[in-house]
Amino acid sequence: MAVLGAASVVTLVATPRARETFLPRHFWRRRRISSNTVRTPLDDYRHIAAGKVRDLYAVDDEHLLLVASDRISAYDHVLPTPIPDKGRVLTAMSVFFFDLLGGNNHLAGPPDDERIPEDLVGRALVVRRLEMLPVECVARGYLTGSGLVDYQASGAVCGVPLPAGLTEASRLPEPIFTPATKAPFGGHDENVDFAAVVAQLGAPLAEQLRTATLDVYARAAAHVAERGLVLADTKLEFGRGSDGSFVLADEVLTPDSSRFWPLEGFEPGRVQPSFDKQYVRDWLTGPASGWDRRGDAPPPPLPAEVVAATRARYVEAYERISGLSFDDWLRP
Repeated sequence: MAVLGAASVVTLVATPRARETFLPRHFWRRRRISSNTVRTPLDDYRHIAAGKVRDLYAVDDEHLLLVASDRISAYDHVLPTPIPDKGRVLTAMSVFFFDLLGGNNHLAGPPDDERIPEDLVGRALVVRRLEMLPVECVARGYLTGSGLVDYQASGAVCGVPLPAGLTEASRLPEPIFTPATKAPFGGHDENVDFAAVVAQLGAPLAEQLRTATLDVYARAAAHVAERGLVLADTKLEFGRGSDGSFVLADEVLTPDSSRFWPLEGFEPGRVQPSFDKQYVRDWLTGPASGWDRRGDAPPPPLPAEVVAATRARYVEAYERISGLSFDDWLRP
């Protein structure tokens, strides 16, 4: 998604992107990694950053290795129990949507790039170094989560006024841009209004972010609707390349960054079943966990049945949305 001027966003992101460093759509399906491929060991790369889920390594002056772990976070805590294959699902889903959306993204090679260490194939990508923009770009088409809390308190979400009488899972009159600040590791992103983004980045860039975010949401929502799902909301991140280009980066439209609900049985006014980590959140805040999220104690380990059910939800989300089998996705 990529554009130098806000007015060109929709046109450019809708145009199939150049394929200099990326192979044709779904080329990885049933692809096997050659045992003759000589891969760079992870020890050759310098570890430069760790987030709640991802780790970054320096490949060279222009490229990074972005590794999605099996860690899972909730309520600003990294939980002690990993979800098997979660990092592979996040990577597979991001690659699928980067390819579907087209435009300018941070991928600098295919998912089986020889620069990816052997044991990280399927959960790591080689990406371009970017100057990341300090805004979490959230698009909402339905009212839930922190947006619902904001609406109940003020009748608006991030300064966007909404009609009276909306409730949990209400469809909004039109999708809205609800940005948030980027918190440091261990912190909590804070919702802000569009004026705050303008004050921080200037009106042209703020408008560019809003236009690009809503365009990605609209196109992704249309795709998942064809797959029998609702895209309630999603969070995106953008950066700038060394040439000043506007680039879609980080993860895109994964179960960690988006809320996907089944279209079948959808009914506003109640919490929807979800293909994301809401299942984990519900267990943590339920009586079975014995954990007080407002206290000082860290969250407890997840029981095996919660781990298995969460993994199944992530895999189902990928398979339903992509139309591909997760068994065919790359692995070491």
